[in-house]
Order: sequence, then structure tokens, then C-alpha cells
Amino acid sequence: MTVHIDETHDIARTSWVDGAQSTDFPVQNLPFGVFAPADGVSRIGVAIGDQILDLAAIASLLPPAVAGAVRDPRLNPIFALPAADRLALRRRLSTLLSDARFRGEVEPALRPASACTMALPARIGDYSDFYVGIHHATAVGRLFRPDTPLLPNYKWVPIGYHGRASSIRVTGEPVRRPLGQRKSPDQPAPLFGPSRQLDYELELGLWIGQGNPLGTPIPIAEAADHIVGLCLLNDWSARDLQAWEYQPLGPFLAKNFHTTISPWVVTAEALAPFRIAQPDRPEGDPMPLPYLNDPNDRRRGAFAIILEVSLTSERMRAENVEPVRLSRGPASNMYWTAAQMVAHHTSNGCNLQSGDLLGTGTISGPEDGARGSLLEITARGTKPLELPTGESRAFLEDGDEVTFTGRASVDGAIPIGFGRCSARILPSAVERLKRCTASQKEPGA
Repeated sequence: MTVHIDETHDIARTSWVDGAQSTDFPVQNLPFGVFAPADGVSRIGVAIGDQILDLAAIASLLPPAVAGAVRDPRLNPIFALPAADRLALRRRLSTLLSDARFRGEVEPALRPASACTMALPARIGDYSDFYVGIHHATAVGRLFRPDTPLLPNYKWVPIGYHGRASSIRVTGEPVRRPLGQRKSPDQPAPLFGPSRQLDYELELGLWIGQGNPLGTPIPIAEAADHIVGLCLLNDWSARDLQAWEYQPLGPFLAKNFHTTISPWVVTAEALAPFRIAQPDRPEGDPMPLPYLNDPNDRRRGAFAIILEVSLTSERMRAENVEPVRLSRGPASNMYWTAAQMVAHHTSNGCNLQSGDLLGTGTISGPEDGARGSLLEITARGTKPLELPTGESRAFLEDGDEVTFTGRASVDGAIPIGFGRCSARILPSAVERLKRCTASQKEPGA
């Protein structure tokens, strides 16, 4: 694991961009994203305060080794750069945005973020979702298996499954309530229709930088260096569809209909000051097998990031009621580290590629107020939460909007944020499905 702290993290460094230091995106952050200004042409940008710096417009000011990569409409070429080139790019951007001598050359390439549309940061070849939040796994397991909430393999192997990359979207794009089969224990046969138990899952997303050849595992000591950055990730889940379909092969339609991510990739370099020790395993838990065990990863494999979830209903917005905070807790509530996820994913020879995305699984805390899903908060819907408008929620209703935020903070460093990961629930497409079904019937049927 390479952790590099340099002048770009200096707490005394400020940007000449007005107000940048009091936002999620001070000059110590410099996350990458893909945006489209008024002309609608997507390009790579860096967030600084409430502005976006168009990198293609200043390519001549950047190191020659990266000039071609910043002209691509997606971040994959930057993700694939050697770590030294990415570090050189960060250092140059930090200088350009902090040294007033460059203001005249750089300022014309700034765009107001409010006037731009964000797009997916990268061409995502594959998406895998893990289950490393032990407090979530325990709480959910207890709802279904009170006597054995954790299955025997949980503390030995990072559990995961392959998701669907095609339905990943950035913040702001609405979520259509999914259709599917559901069956309660007292029903003789399943019903098909809109999910009645739509939920969110609070996660981090791990972006892969340089990949590995097929058949060549990534050693645990090198795994962290293959993670180019993090984002916020909401793995929307239809709990009633999942309960019926998941055996024997696991999640399918209950998960693949939509995943929301925040649009900015907060780089591994920016997060260097916020790496902390992985929490000690409880006494009696097994040590990881050798291919997952690295002393450096134990010392600095977790992140000092606080995650929050808030909700507004349609009525709350109409009445100008402030969002309700549903949970708040540290991202270190994970049993397995990001590096262990990468090492395990490739341990059988599976090849990761630049732009692949891994989800951590739901990150919850052990206490009330830190639960990462409504499934936990409402005890599978049996204890609905009350909203300020008098409404109650067991699961999400149409018109609800869920927002994630994240902020990295430690003593001696300037805090940095991730922006928002937010989406609103739209009604299902059941009426369209009915019309299509009716049009296919034979005359007189």
C-alpha cells in the first residue's frame, strides 16, 4: 500500500477560487468527474468549490504524459495511468488552483457547477457488490435467523455478488419503482407487480484504476494501489422481490434495476491523510487467511469518513419541511477492507479493468441512528418511522427522495467531501406493462 502525503494536503494551502475552502471541494480534494456544460458535450472536470475546471481547456498547462487522457470524454484513461502520472497531475492542478499567478490562464476554463449536467465518470465494464458491513449483516440476519444471524462463512471470506453495470446512474436521475414477483408465506402462489418494500442501501463505491491480467491475482499488499478513488453508492433494493427470488443463487431483479452513485471520484491521493487503522476483530474471531492478511492494510486500510442519509417526502418538500436524517456513522464499520475486497475478487484469477466499480455493501453501525437501510431502521417494516408531517414510512413511497453525503475528517487535515448521492422514487411502469400486454392479446380473447 502506497500512502503519499505531500504539499497538496497542506492545511495552509488555499485556492484563489472564491469560497472553495468552505465546501466539500477545497483545493486539498480535487475530485474528478465528467460533466456537460451548456453545449452538451461531455468532458472531464475537477471540482473546486462550486465550480468545475474543464481539463481539456487547460491541457497545454498539464504534464505531457496526461494531456491526452484529459481530452477523453470518460475517466478510464486517467484511471489507467501509472500512479506517478496521476500524482503529477494532482500536484499540477493543486498549483494551478492555488497559485494566483495562474489565475488569468485557468479562470476562463471554470464552469459554474449549477449550470452543468453530471454524467457517469467512467465506462463501467463490470460492477460487483460486497457485503462487508458486519453490523448490517448481523442486524439483517437477526431479522431472518435470530439464532444464527451471521452465516459460518462471513468471518472467513468477503461475501459478494456480480451486479449489473448497465443500470448504474449518477445522482439526480430518478428511480422507477421496480416490478417483480413477490410471495408472502400465506400465499399459494406469487404475485407480479410493483415492489411494496423498496429500500436504499448506504455504501461506498470503489473505482478500479489499473487492472490485472486474467489468471493473475492481485496480492493483498498491492491491492489498495489498484483503487483509484471512492464515491458514494446507493444500491436500491426491493426487499419483497429479494425475499422470494434470492435462493439459491442470490440477488437478481431485486437489485439490478437501478444503482445510484455520486458523480465525483474522490481520489486515493486526496484520501491519503484520512486512512486509519482497520478496527480490531472481536476476540475469538479468526484471523484472515494469508492471502487476505497484510499488516500495512490493518494499520491504514480503513477511512475516516462519516456517512449520512436523509429523506424527504413529496409532502415535506411541498410544505418546505427540512429533510429528516435517518442515519449517521463512520465508514470504518466494515469487517473487510477495500484492499481485501480487491484481493479476494481477483484471488481466483478474475481480471479487473480500469473503470470497474465495486460496492462495499451496506455500512451500518451497531447503534440506533447509524443503520444503513430502512430494513434495519424499521425492523423489516414492523416499526415504521414517523416523519415531521405526520406521515410514516416502513419502506420508501413514490415521491420520496433519499440523499447520501460523506465527509472525510481527521485532526491536522482539511476536511473533504463527496458531494451528494441523491435520487427520487417514481411510480412503477405497471400501467405501461398492462397496455403492452393488452395490445398483444388476440382479437376476442
